[in-house]
Amino acid sequence: MTDTGSTHSSTRGRPEGGATAPGRRVSRAALALAAATVLALTAAACGDDGSGAGGDKGAEGSGKGEITFWDNNGGVRTDVWKKIIADFEKAHSDIHVKYVGIPAENAQSKYDTAIQGGGLPDVGGVGTAMLAGIAAQGALEPVEGRIDDSGLKGKLNRSMVDSVRSAGGGDHLYTVPTSANNGTLWYRTDLFKAAGLPAPTTWDRFYEAAGKLTDRARNRFGFTLRGGEGSIAPALDAMYGQSGITSFWKTSGGRATTTTVNDPRNVAALERYLGLYKKDTPSADVNNDFKKMVAQWDSGTIGMLSHNLGSYQDHLKALGPGKFRGLPNPTLADGTRVQVSNPVDGLALFKSSKNKAAAWTFIEFALSHAANSTWNEAAGAIPANTEAVGDPWIQKSEATKLAAAALYDGSIKIVQLPYYLPDWNTISKADNEPNLQKVLLGRESAKDFLDTLADQLDKAQAEWNEQEG
Repeated sequence: MTDTGSTHSSTRGRPEGGATAPGRRVSRAALALAAATVLALTAAACGDDGSGAGGDKGAEGSGKGEITFWDNNGGVRTDVWKKIIADFEKAHSDIHVKYVGIPAENAQSKYDTAIQGGGLPDVGGVGTAMLAGIAAQGALEPVEGRIDDSGLKGKLNRSMVDSVRSAGGGDHLYTVPTSANNGTLWYRTDLFKAAGLPAPTTWDRFYEAAGKLTDRARNRFGFTLRGGEGSIAPALDAMYGQSGITSFWKTSGGRATTTTVNDPRNVAALERYLGLYKKDTPSADVNNDFKKMVAQWDSGTIGMLSHNLGSYQDHLKALGPGKFRGLPNPTLADGTRVQVSNPVDGLALFKSSKNKAAAWTFIEFALSHAANSTWNEAAGAIPANTEAVGDPWIQKSEATKLAAAALYDGSIKIVQLPYYLPDWNTISKADNEPNLQKVLLGRESAKDFLDTLADQLDKAQAEWNEQEG
C-alpha cells in the first residue's frame, strides 16, 4: 500500500520549456540546520552558482562505473526497481547501479542528513512534497537541458513536468517526473446496487449515498474520511472540488498574495464535508491515517473511501474483483471537476555526483517507455512517459485508466498547491492536522480553522514575495 500525504500533481500544463513558478527561498525551518547547510541555502536563495551542497559541483565522469541510487519508497517498490536495474545493467554492462532502499517516511530526513554531512547518492527518488526543501539547499542538478538533448524530449507528460517545475521553485526542472498518483473515490458496487443507488459521479450523489448507506445500529457507514495524519490534503481536495474555485491564490500585479482557502464557498464546502463525521462515518475516523482508513474500508461495511490509486491492490485483495470501483473525484452539477494537485514522483540527479553522465544514462533508461510502464504497473500509478500511458495494463485497470484519461486530456481543473513554499509541509501537517481534528470534534469551527490556515499561508507567501524582490 502506498500513500502520498499532501503531495500532488497538475493535470494541465505546458511543454518542458513552459511555465515559470516563483523562485526558491529559504524556509524558517531550514535556518535551524547546521552551518554548512545554511551557507548552501543562502547561496540557493541568492542565485545558484552551479555548486551543490557544501560547494561540491561534482563531475560528469566517464559515463561508466558505479552509481548509487536511493529509492524513496524502499521496501514497497524494491522488487520493481531491482528488475529495472537488472534490465539496465544488461543494456549498459559498463555501469553498475548500487540500490539503496529508504522507507518513504524516512526519505526527507535521510536526504537532509546527507546534504549536511555528505554521502548523497548520484540519483534519488524525490517527490513533490520534499522537492522544494532539497532544491533550496542547492543539492540538485537542473535537468531540463539534459531532457532536451535526450530521447525523452517530447515524451514526458506536460502537466507532470509543469508540476515538478513549480514544486521545485520554478526556475528549473530538478526532477524528471516518473508518475502521478491521482486522488480516487473508491466505492462498493455491491452495496450501491443493493441500495439502488447510482454511481457517486457527482457531489450530490456522493452525499446522497453517504446517507442512504449508513446504518449505525448495524455498524454500517456510507463513507470513511481521514482525520489523522495526512488529513489536510484530502480535506482541501473535497473542499475545492465542491466550491469550484480553481486557484489557490488571489493575485495582485501578477503575484500571488492572499489564499482562497477561507473563501466563504470553501468554508461552506468544508462544513458539509466534515459534517459527515460520526453521522455517516465511523467515529474512529478522527484518528485514522491512510493505513487505518484503508483497512477499515476493506473490512467491507463502508460504502465509499477517498484515497489514491496506490491502495488498489489492497482493495482487490480484501474485496476481490467486481465488488468495487474507483472513479476520479466527483463533479459539480454542471459536470465541472475540480481537484487539488496530485502527487508526482520523480528521479533527481544530485550535483555532488562524480559520475553524472552514467547517472543520467540510468535516469533516461528508467523513464523509457518499457521501464516507466513496468514501474507504474507495479505501483498502480499513471506513467509520465506518454508512450507508456497507452499500454494494455492501463486499459485493464479501470481506476488508473479513468485517472490517466482525465490527466492526459486536461478535463480536470487543477488547484495547484504551493509546494514551492518551504513552509508548506509544516503548515499543512504539524500546524494544522490537530486543528482539523478539533473541527471534527466540534471544538473549533470550519471558518476559524480555515482563517488560521489562511493567515499562515499568506505570511509564508509574503515572505516568499519579499525574498523574490
